Amino acid sequence: MKAMVLAAGLGTRLRPLTDDRPKALVTVGGRTLLEIVLKRLRSFGIGEVIVNTHHFAEMVYDYLRANRNFGLRIEISYEESLLDTGGGLKKAAWFFLESGPRQPSDEPFLVHNVDVTSTIDFTRLAAFHRERGALATLAVAERPTSRYLLFDRQGELCGRRAGDEGRPEMARPADRVQALAFSGIHVLSPRIFAKLNEEGAFSIVPAYLRLAGVGEKMIAFRADTYQWRDLGRIESWRDADRQGMSG
Repeated sequence: MKAMVLAAGLGTRLRPLTDDRPKALVTVGGRTLLEIVLKRLRSFGIGEVIVNTHHFAEMVYDYLRANRNFGLRIEISYEESLLDTGGGLKKAAWFFLESGPRQPSDEPFLVHNVDVTSTIDFTRLAAFHRERGALATLAVAERPTSRYLLFDRQGELCGRRAGDEGRPEMARPADRVQALAFSGIHVLSPRIFAKLNEEGAFSIVPAYLRLAGVGEKMIAFRADTYQWRDLGRIESWRDADRQGMSG
């Protein structure tokens, strides 16, 4: 299985740490966010990764070269202007559509935000995706968030909602929904690229909702039993770095 690490953002929520470096190279307990994610991917047997860059892109390239790509095949997808999560993924489509003796072009792949950490089992996540024949499988959990995704009784995406009081925005009808928080970790089928008709910079979540609305299978993988942390906020980073430094 291949993977994409989304690392091109400006890291505004991590300022002033990102005033002189990309968020991928912010350190927690002495390790960069990028190192943490890449080594987790490698521990699950993922050997080929594409990383998108924009902010201080050359620093990411130099860092990976200095660390010999952490023993992985790593490609860089440089974005001259930010393409957001959906546009960045679409730009990297070539990486997932190429085929070879070890990587058929229809093999699902994993997408991981560089600023989140978790104990989610990527092997189980990928197996769950394959078993259900999904187009996209999103790791989600029941926890407070500012933006919820809504799933029906079968665990299929049907809408979204802002916070606890926001009005639901439904992609398709559902008689009963559950509001869950997205982890920033998902598994996709390469079939999705033929269905992404959005152009330029766009977020992947509205694209998921559009596809759910026309009957595509976008499903929830419940990750409630795993640990998860958003390190893209300065407050969360401080807590994690303090804990990491103290062992």
